[in-house]
Amino acid sequence: MDDTSPTQRTFCVTLQMPDGVCDITVSAGQHIWDAAAVAGILLPSICHQGRCLTCAGQLTAPGKFDQNDADQYFPQDRAAGFILLCTASPLSDLRIRTHAQDDMRRHRIERGLSAPYS
Repeated sequence: MDDTSPTQRTFCVTLQMPDGVCDITVSAGQHIWDAAAVAGILLPSICHQGRCLTCAGQLTAPGKFDQNDADQYFPQDRAAGFILLCTASPLSDLRIRTHAQDDMRRHRIERGLSAPYS
């Protein structure tokens, strides 16, 4: 019997930031914002609870992620491709446009959803 733990899965997350594109490796279960910080990339954030929308990004290609750690995330957010980087963990490789907080706030306001700091 093999008592070693299975290899930790990792994913390539491409961050399309205002000043350029960067690829980071993110472990399964690791929040994308945290992995970016370890890589020396400072992304916007305030609450780190998935509520304030400051860390919002938007997928630019299909991909899967776990947003269960967010205090407030709606099916409409997922349908529009929005992702809260401080609480999202990848389930596949991802391409994300960062700094999308204003777009996500507009999206939520248009749908009558909670949009802090609007």
